[in-house]
Amino acid sequence: MNGELAHILLIEDDSGDVAFTLDEFREYRLRNEVTVIGDGLDAIDFLEHRGAHADAPTPDIVLLDLNLPGVDGRVVLDRILSNPRLADLTVVVLTSSPLEEQMLRDFGVPTEHFFRKPVDFAQLAKLINGIDQYYLVIDRLTGQ
Repeated sequence: MNGELAHILLIEDDSGDVAFTLDEFREYRLRNEVTVIGDGLDAIDFLEHRGAHADAPTPDIVLLDLNLPGVDGRVVLDRILSNPRLADLTVVVLTSSPLEEQMLRDFGVPTEHFFRKPVDFAQLAKLINGIDQYYLVIDRLTGQ
């Protein structure tokens, strides 16, 4: 592990799911940088450094909802998987149904890389901390 803090990109349009996820991150005192984008086209622009996101950092981990306005999450996933520059991204797909889970299996996404919403932080942390090059930093000090 190289000690680099993972930058997380949360691509989610449901404000309730965003609030829940960010609350979970705060509750666990997550210190990683988190960027939230609520639209599929905007997410592609961010990942491909286009338009208003020309200077955006490349995230290390993407939490991707499949049902997005504008461009669907499946299109975003396809763009990530087909872009060699994004090949090292860890993508965690957020699903809301067993049908979506089956579609992800058919798409070749490993089962440990998709979670039923809302996100279980412990399960997510276990996956991310299992990746050799990045890690989550949880501030366990009281009052921080």
